[in-house]
Amino acid sequence: MKHQQRTQRDLTRLNAIVLGCLVGLFAGIVVSTFRLIIEHLLSLVQAAYGWLGQHPWGLVPWAILLVLMALMIGHWVKQTPMIKGSGIPQIEGQLAGELDYAWWSVLWKKFVSGILGIGSGLFLGREGPSIQLGGTVAQGLADRLGFSGSRRRLMIASGASAGLSAAFNAPIAATLFILEEVYHNFSTLVWLTSLTSAVVANFVSNEIFGLTPVLHIVYRQALPLKYYGLLLLLGIGLGGLGYGYQWVTLRVGQWYGRLTWLPRQFDGIIPFLLVIPVGLWWPITLGGGNQLIVQFAQQTPLLVPLIGYFILRFVFSTISYGSGLPGGIFLPILTLGALLGAIGARCFVAVGWLPTMYVANFMIYAMAGYFAGISKAPFTAILLITEMVGTLQHLMPLAVVAIVAYITVDVLGGAPIYEAMLQQMVVPAKAQSDGPTDQLEFPVNEGAGLAGRQVRDLAWPPDTLLVGIRRGERQVIPNGDTILRAGDTLLIFTYQHNRAFVRQQLTHLNDSSTQPSD
Repeated sequence: MKHQQRTQRDLTRLNAIVLGCLVGLFAGIVVSTFRLIIEHLLSLVQAAYGWLGQHPWGLVPWAILLVLMALMIGHWVKQTPMIKGSGIPQIEGQLAGELDYAWWSVLWKKFVSGILGIGSGLFLGREGPSIQLGGTVAQGLADRLGFSGSRRRLMIASGASAGLSAAFNAPIAATLFILEEVYHNFSTLVWLTSLTSAVVANFVSNEIFGLTPVLHIVYRQALPLKYYGLLLLLGIGLGGLGYGYQWVTLRVGQWYGRLTWLPRQFDGIIPFLLVIPVGLWWPITLGGGNQLIVQFAQQTPLLVPLIGYFILRFVFSTISYGSGLPGGIFLPILTLGALLGAIGARCFVAVGWLPTMYVANFMIYAMAGYFAGISKAPFTAILLITEMVGTLQHLMPLAVVAIVAYITVDVLGGAPIYEAMLQQMVVPAKAQSDGPTDQLEFPVNEGAGLAGRQVRDLAWPPDTLLVGIRRGERQVIPNGDTILRAGDTLLIFTYQHNRAFVRQQLTHLNDSSTQPSD
């Protein structure tokens, strides 16, 4: 009997690897094509602005073309609201049971509108749409295979991991980002399927783009320990400015809402027109910013121009994203972090605290710190920059800056940016006692309200049944006397349409401020 059970578990994990390979292949093809078209289109657009600078009469038809594209994308956004913005909150909402959507219309509209918006030079990133495209491809495969419930969510998570991996050639960071920031689930099947799909998608991407890291930054040597005190100052500054970025990004959509003369679905007209002077005067800044990062790491401008570039990218990236156009903030955040690292390094050089040769190093560290603070995902930030830069020599300074920036944002009251975006999209769910049954996995965190409580003492949501507790590698069958521990994963049966309500209720119970009843 034990041998049969072991064989079944092995087959289950083998099936997960096969599904991961299937998802990674299809998601890798779609996202790599998406990335390739954007890169070629952006090069054409930059060349077009060079031509328009010499032939101003072409600006009027060019502006008309951009407005027509904004109107077309706005029409698609009105038809299919799930293509708006990054796409990461949509995938997170699907995995949490907060929302769902039909996969085909989202897939092709996000693909085309993302190419038009990002390829036109708007300060939007390809990684958020890539994650949604990968997850949506996986959703389509799950529908074709007849999967539902947990198996469907497993495929969506693996597709999201494959999408980020193909976008950045960073399979390890992509897997961790999905586990840490999107799915919040570290079960064996989830990480195994996600890692497999990410590796396969990365193989597809490498076949198209080669093995050169996305942000191949040349630097002279690793940072000596005597300069680590400057990393603390850098991390604090990144955390403070990261909190400011969160505050602006989460409110810019409301500011667009005050433009009553313009229908909300057509807010994209504003950034499409504002990008024209940007393209004429600063074409290197167009797009997500990876070209700018690599170029400035090789030849860093002086302090005043760097500040100007930061202000330009901060303002226009929030304008671009706040309009609701399909596009992400992932790569724009890294670009802003690199600029802040260059600004900080230039300041330290000016006062004699740092040699000029370490400016590129500080750009690398600041990318991780700024992203760690804004996303509240420091592990992902460290591994992502390590894979994107292509060297392990920066792990220690990356960790220092990421931790300090993370703590700074936390002290200021900042929340994970993608979770905050999801909360803006969903409304409080109502209990629903219909549909097929489904399993919900809910983690008990250290210091949370559920930790240390007996099962019988908790006011469980209606229409739920606690069927198991995953505790390490073993599963506990609970009873009323069972005490929940930090690190447990609760396995709960409920109705499929009731998952969002149950998760919201358990999140309230798990709040560390919730006190046990007398």
